[in-house]
Amino acid sequence: MITYTNKNYNIAVIGAGHAGCEAALAAARMGFRTVLFTLTMDLVANLPCNPSIGGTGKGHIVFEIDALGGTMGKIADGAMLQSRMLNVSKGPAVHSLRMQADRVRYRELMRHELESCPNLLLSQAEVVEVKTENGKVRGVVTKTGAFYECDAVIVTTGTSLGGRIIIGECVYSAGPDNTVAATELTKSLLSAGVKMQRFKTGTPPRVHSDSIDYSVMERQPGDERAVLFSSKEYGVNKNDCFVTYTNEKTHQIIKDNLHRSPLFSGIIEGVGARYCPSIEDKVTRFADKERHQLFIEPMGENTKEMYIQGLSSSMPEEVQMQIIKSIKGLENAVVMRTAYAIEYDCCDPTQLYPTLEFKEIKGLYGAGQFNGTSGYEEAAAQGLVAGINAALKLQGREPMIIDRSEGYIGTLIDDIVIKGTNEPYRMMTSRSEYRLVLRQDNAEERLIEKGRYAGLIDDERYSRFLADKNALEAEVERLRRQTLPLSEGLKKVFTDAGFEEPSGGIKIAEALKRPGITYEALGELDKGRGDVPEYIRNKAEIEIKYEGYIKKQLAQIEQFKKLESKQLPADIDYSKIKGIRIEAAQKLAKNRPASVGQASRISGISPADVSVLLIWLQQRGR
Repeated sequence: MITYTNKNYNIAVIGAGHAGCEAALAAARMGFRTVLFTLTMDLVANLPCNPSIGGTGKGHIVFEIDALGGTMGKIADGAMLQSRMLNVSKGPAVHSLRMQADRVRYRELMRHELESCPNLLLSQAEVVEVKTENGKVRGVVTKTGAFYECDAVIVTTGTSLGGRIIIGECVYSAGPDNTVAATELTKSLLSAGVKMQRFKTGTPPRVHSDSIDYSVMERQPGDERAVLFSSKEYGVNKNDCFVTYTNEKTHQIIKDNLHRSPLFSGIIEGVGARYCPSIEDKVTRFADKERHQLFIEPMGENTKEMYIQGLSSSMPEEVQMQIIKSIKGLENAVVMRTAYAIEYDCCDPTQLYPTLEFKEIKGLYGAGQFNGTSGYEEAAAQGLVAGINAALKLQGREPMIIDRSEGYIGTLIDDIVIKGTNEPYRMMTSRSEYRLVLRQDNAEERLIEKGRYAGLIDDERYSRFLADKNALEAEVERLRRQTLPLSEGLKKVFTDAGFEEPSGGIKIAEALKRPGITYEALGELDKGRGDVPEYIRNKAEIEIKYEGYIKKQLAQIEQFKKLESKQLPADIDYSKIKGIRIEAAQKLAKNRPASVGQASRISGISPADVSVLLIWLQQRGR
């Protein structure tokens, strides 16, 4: 049923979650008429699970999104309730910013950004079909029969596609937060040749703040200086979070009711996230643990609703009540929202190029949970990459590809398109082999040129970046050049850090390389220090202190780049390459890696197979 045809748009984005918002904004800002479809206008950029942005590994991604010209960091700053830097007791490579956000304010700010963007229409409609012809996208059809003709389609359906909510024995069709599920699009994608899979995620209960006894919980305030994602200034913390724990009684209630858990009874069919398990899963898998940590976090500045992070569950409602009331400080808790699990349809991401375009369907892109990932940050990053690449392709320009050595976004995309994922993929710092180089503090240095290439970084911002870059280089050079004369103060700095007194003067850089000796500690001794901004000083100290390790990692990256530069023709018949194993030939033929580097990361491809490919390329070159 086609009621009318709309030819006003170049790019259509399906779903206005975090991936869809970034994709649509990028495409529109790059000059293309873009339509962004949402099932409900009132939940654009919704935070259906934890109302927080960032966290371990995820904070790195938000800084990278901002460096590319994306929007998530700016909106998070505007909706910030509390800012905390995680892992500060460890090295700077794993420092990760996490913000508790006002979920309503976040939605309002992002919606305003979308509605104010030239070339962009936000439209409430359910897309039921992606029309393709001869392996190329033609447009999309809505439930009311409108056909939007366009050259590129980006699917960012989140957990709404085939959504099914599960609470104990209660199972019904719905998207997150009891929204309408998208029930027809999967059939269209399957008909177009897209391979689909089914995943599951979940969310904990929310309780009324006035029913919580905070006096028996651990208070968790924000950092004294609230770091922001998209500004060098500091923000203002507005709310505290609190910590409590499950106990023996909690665990016994769960064990007594495991037979009613959809997770164990077979009702849940989708695969859940290993790194974000439900409370019943945690109690079962970690039976030796006497307690599990729970975080009580605000949902917004103007609501009494509190989020219980760590208590995700699909148990029946009455069992959830027992579990909650067994926890210290929650004995009288009033539940405002019940926890639930949600199953949804997503694609097999190995069908995608690193641009996030489908290999077999030109002009069709996927991003976010549709690609098998979990998390707002992972989704936003993919949406930004998909939106940029869809626009670049329509401009007839080379795509923007971020590789593993350039960013966590590159690691994320490389992992899912090369290895695939059999569970919702979550970013962690441990996933990157180059994490000492891929720090939060240098995201701009690493990626701003790519954002500039896409046209998302304006002249004013780029000028500020260049000024900061020059200031950093000058300060690093000064630290290497300037000598601190021997003095009682210098001796004290050394002995306080556990070192022997120096026998003479020392270069500032050499002093900083010693653990425990900081830029701040040398302040009164450093007479040549000018009015250098704190963020420049911090970067300079990291570069000096970890110089040796960084050089080693840069050498590793150089080797990585060499393998990435060895391109593999798309039409190779791997079965005819002598010396390669049958299993390897089959996997290479299925995945069609663009380079030897990509081939080396395919599950089941051995170093011996890589050597065969290198020899084959060398012989072919001759």
